[in-house]
Amino acid sequence: MSTAATKKKQELIERFGLDPVPKELRTSKWIDYTFIQIAFSVNAGNFLVPAMAVIEGGLSFQYAVLSTILGASLAFFFVAWLSLPGATHGIPSQFAIRSIIGIKGARFAASPIRTITSLYWFAVQTIGGSFVISELSYRLFSIEIPFLLISISLAAIMTLLALIGFDAIKKATKFFIPILFIGQGIILYLYITTDTIEKTFFSIVAEPQAFSSLNFLFFASLAFIQYISGVSSSADIARYAKSERHSFYGLLGGNIIGFSMAALLAAYSASAFNHINPFVSATQLTDSYLLISLITISALFSMVSINMSNAYTGAFSLLNSIPNLGRVRSALVFGGIAIIMSCFPTVVTEAKQFISLLGGFVIPLSAVIVTDFILFKKNQISIKDLERIINPPLFQFNYSAFTTILIGMISYFIISDHYSPGFCAFAISVIVYFGCERWRLWRKKEKPEQQQKEQKQELSL
Repeated sequence: MSTAATKKKQELIERFGLDPVPKELRTSKWIDYTFIQIAFSVNAGNFLVPAMAVIEGGLSFQYAVLSTILGASLAFFFVAWLSLPGATHGIPSQFAIRSIIGIKGARFAASPIRTITSLYWFAVQTIGGSFVISELSYRLFSIEIPFLLISISLAAIMTLLALIGFDAIKKATKFFIPILFIGQGIILYLYITTDTIEKTFFSIVAEPQAFSSLNFLFFASLAFIQYISGVSSSADIARYAKSERHSFYGLLGGNIIGFSMAALLAAYSASAFNHINPFVSATQLTDSYLLISLITISALFSMVSINMSNAYTGAFSLLNSIPNLGRVRSALVFGGIAIIMSCFPTVVTEAKQFISLLGGFVIPLSAVIVTDFILFKKNQISIKDLERIINPPLFQFNYSAFTTILIGMISYFIISDHYSPGFCAFAISVIVYFGCERWRLWRKKEKPEQQQKEQKQELSL
């Protein structure tokens, strides 16, 4: 291949995914998004909060499932709503976020937060998947594979896959879906039909227990924290949507259905086996190599599908923070850090603390994005908004946003866990941002009127 051809190919790789998606490529329907989100949802990372609600929060199966579904569904609503700019203009999320908090605001606040969030969930997925493969390889072949070897290999493979882009993810996911559903069906079948434990599936599901409103709200808040960060990235996938409605209803329905299945399996695994991962606990109920193999494959594919999305989003966010890296190098840098993080199992074992810590940064930023888009931009990024981040003078900072983020962070960290800091800090941030922006707009309106008044006074003199 000639030098010119190689350079041209490199430029195409670098630009792929950065430019607005042409109209002719926006063909994804709501059913495509629904299937993709269902495939992404049943995975090791999404088992964490529902299982912790049982094991650490002491909630019954029913309340653990209901609590986390309510918190996650509220987040999914906002995530689906913030997908609209991508569906309307075909632009990446971080470009849309620039029109809300400014170019430097997106570069130095939103993008780093999203990169860190993606890195954390990439590591969680990789570690969870590594434990599954390690456990099940021993059950199937009596082979003990070192954890680090598995996690490093998986992280490296998924980093390379992320370079391919969304179109490859969509095609791969369509292939994964039947296998994922088969694996989920086997787990549910084993749970329902097992007679190896003291209590049956239905007795655990129907078992009445005391209700703790504080724990119920806390884990609803924790689920909300886990998913609300998606408001800063959902437009990326929606860029390929046939219309705004297709992206909104596809993402909302798929996320809720998929998470509901994950919550059901995780809460039962925690209630019946005191185990956080249904992929592992279900295999303890059978000696069938076929069933164990199918569950293992399902676990592997679910991890790969969600982590391609994490790497894809995280690399784009890193690129927005450090544009000189280029798309390829940003993906490789993201992957290198993700590989290192995937070597530390405490990322999963101390998930409650890590998710809570991330919430201090994610919640205020997400509240600003949601409030500005819904209340001030009236659910659309206009051409005028886009021109402000393209044509001089460029929109660099949203000072109301940074004031709100600072107050929201302080509020989040001083509010006790008993009072659901995720929900409280989100509400406080919404109120603060609304007040700051209304005051700014009022001052902006008052200034010309004051100048006109002064000019009239000068003329009268």
